[in-house]
Amino acid sequence: MARTLDKEKRDPICPLCLRPIPEGVPQSQHHLIPKLKGGKGGPMILMHHICHREIHATLTEAELARSYHTPEALRAHPRLAKFAAWVAKRPPSFRSKIPGGMRKR
Repeated sequence: MARTLDKEKRDPICPLCLRPIPEGVPQSQHHLIPKLKGGKGGPMILMHHICHREIHATLTEAELARSYHTPEALRAHPRLAKFAAWVAKRPPSFRSKIPGGMRKR
């Protein structure tokens, strides 16, 4: 049992849904400031791939650079907050298509 608890402590936590990201679960790095908006080489965060896709389905790169360049700001966005609450009820390995389609450009 102690071994299981130790492993859980080592799993990184997704900054959007706050679930652990175990090994083998689809994950990706998110540039807090998009590369095309000056964020190349800037801070990145590890997150579930499904959470990362939802961010980019919701916000434009300009919005990300201007107002949503911290995990706290991302969690405060109404659509992302709703998504995070929904996905938090699923196991960390949950995968699904992103509902609602891409944002309008």
